[in-house]
Amino acid sequence: MRKVYSHLSAEERVRIDELRNREGLGVCQIALRIGRDKSTVSRELRRGLWFASNENDSYRPYRPKRLKTGAWTARPFYSAMTAQRRAETRARRSRKPLRMSYSPLLAWVMDALRKGWTPERIEGRLRVQFPADARMRISHECLYQWIYAKPQKTLDLRQYLPRGKRHRTRAKGRRSKGPRIPMRVPIAQRPKRVDSRHEFGHFESDTVIGTAPSKRCIDTQVERKSRRLFARFIPDKSALATARAEYDIYRRIPAPARIDRTWDNGTESSCHLLVDEALGMLTYYADPYSSYQRGTNENRNGRIRRYLPKRTSFDDLSDEDLQAIVQEINDTPMKVLNWETPNEVWYRELDRVMSKTSHPKTSVALTN
Repeated sequence: MRKVYSHLSAEERVRIDELRNREGLGVCQIALRIGRDKSTVSRELRRGLWFASNENDSYRPYRPKRLKTGAWTARPFYSAMTAQRRAETRARRSRKPLRMSYSPLLAWVMDALRKGWTPERIEGRLRVQFPADARMRISHECLYQWIYAKPQKTLDLRQYLPRGKRHRTRAKGRRSKGPRIPMRVPIAQRPKRVDSRHEFGHFESDTVIGTAPSKRCIDTQVERKSRRLFARFIPDKSALATARAEYDIYRRIPAPARIDRTWDNGTESSCHLLVDEALGMLTYYADPYSSYQRGTNENRNGRIRRYLPKRTSFDDLSDEDLQAIVQEINDTPMKVLNWETPNEVWYRELDRVMSKTSHPKTSVALTN
């Protein structure tokens, strides 16, 4: 038969106070007297502790609290009044209605989770999309707790969360083994104004590797201010294949919106001069082993990995599959963009830049 539990009453707490403080009885003896389990009494004694030094504390700022000597700073003891007040406070908090009991909010959150949105992104987008509806609100911490709560375990909502463990990169890179890229310009020579992301048209570049034995990879380019992602499949990680993919991406972007790009030190970028000369761009290189200097691109690559985890072969994927992934990533709101999407920021900035200039698009073909 299932046990029935009940909370301690105020009268029982007064009785515990008398037995503990006046008669000096222990936990087991008190439990026998009031007809309760000893674990209940032990827990109640811990919750109801009261320190004499808490009384009129503001009048004795020079007296250290909770010393082991003296009448005023004596050992803590159980107080029925304190315990009852704390119990009533806990009871009031326990009756606070759950946010997720509101059906429209639950449906909206579930749909967003299935899209792969993070709890923080959900919190921010709710404020943007429902500014006047106070019921359509939930903090990301509350949402995390709800996802991991026991009633939701059968739904396995954790599968929709991003990777739970993130490794911090070291602040300073290790020494480089030697230059492998011709005409390499270090990031230290990149204009400092690029760091603030106030200026539009600066990119970061990288390559996402598939699983062996396939050599197929994904070339990724990310605009720093808007965080908009561009990606192309390349047959291998060779420098020429990478240069062709870069050219195919950048030739479609107006010249004022493609000023420069920042690469890591992989050999796949060693043909960067072909793109630089054809499109009039500049290429900078991050310090060795310092991926944090290209954090935006690393973040977007991580988003791609949520769709295409490591050890995934790219051979069976079409260009349309890749562009569908890119489109969904670019249509996802971001906190750093005040919960706008990369596409929204990209097109707004592009219109602003093009309204100030009439530069034509560059269309020079790369040759073997």
